[in-house]
Amino acid sequence: MITIDLQSEVPLYTQLTNQIIEGIASGRLSSGESLPSVRSLASDLGINMHTVNKAYTALKQDGFVEIHRQKGVVVQQQASPHASSEYIRKLEEKVRPLISESICRKVSEEAFLDLCRSTFKQIRPADSTT
Repeated sequence: MITIDLQSEVPLYTQLTNQIIEGIASGRLSSGESLPSVRSLASDLGINMHTVNKAYTALKQDGFVEIHRQKGVVVQQQASPHASSEYIRKLEEKVRPLISESICRKVSEEAFLDLCRSTFKQIRPADSTT
């Protein structure tokens, strides 16, 4: 389910974090589901254990997973974290450069929004109404 691009400019722990969040968003990873151990996932992906640990720690800090001594890393059982005003501010910081570059490259507003809608629909589970 998780693939890492060793040639990408995106840090490995970011790729891993993003893919786990997408797995949760799409419903491929469900509430209460255990994730592989740090050692196991690092071995499967051929990456350093510290990289996996960094991704798991970031996911815990953002409220997507819980880390238990006996159960390991588990997808958060409670409702997913909601978009706070701080999250919306960070989202705007991330989207702003994408919009700016799109404008410079003559991508229309409608084409940009269509791409956003299409990607959103690809990720969101079909039975979700949010």
